[in-house]
This record gives sequence, C-alpha cells and structure tokens, in this order.
Amino acid sequence: MMKITKFVPDNEILKEFAKRLTILRKAQGYSQIELAQKAGIGVATLRRIESGKDSQFETWLKILKALDRVPALEALLPETFDSPMAQVLAGKSHRRKKPSSSTGIVWGDETR
Repeated sequence: MMKITKFVPDNEILKEFAKRLTILRKAQGYSQIELAQKAGIGVATLRRIESGKDSQFETWLKILKALDRVPALEALLPETFDSPMAQVLAGKSHRRKKPSSSTGIVWGDETR
C-alpha cells in the first residue's frame, strides 16, 4: 500500500482507494455481488470502482455506509477543526506551565 499525500496524482489515489476497498470488502467477507446489493448499486459500478476507474462520490458513500465506515468519513472532514488559531480566537490558548525550579537552575526567562 502507498501513503497518500498531496503529491500523489488523483488517478493514483483512486487506484489506491480501489485496492483498499477491495481488501476491506474481502476482509468483511462480501463478494462483489453481495456488497453491491447491500450498497444499492450495480455490480458493474462496484467493479469499475475496484478497478480504479473514476466514480461519483455518492456511490462511494453508499459503499462506505454498507461497510460501516461512516465514522471514517467524519474523521476525513470533521464538523469542527481544532486549529491553534481557532483555540486562540475562542480563548482556549494553552499557556506554558511555569518552569519548575526544583532543579535549582535559573535561566532568566521564568515568570514570577
């Protein structure tokens, strides 16, 4: 399997997703016919997707729902993003804790 990064061409990402989908389908014990029926799509459509051909995102959603992978979709684009800037704007900035002076070393940048 390959790591998907922003530098990987779209067609290669589709091929990689196709491989992963095939592995997941088989791991869950579905034939192409069974998964297509459970997802409510045609077998030819599933075969096209598993061969890395272009497909509609709606079809991927149906397949992922049939394979109980909806939480993975939530992780892909979460409802909220916990960026450092969002934390600052929300007043949730994390400040450094006061350095412990238990070592006896004083660096000069401690806050009192």
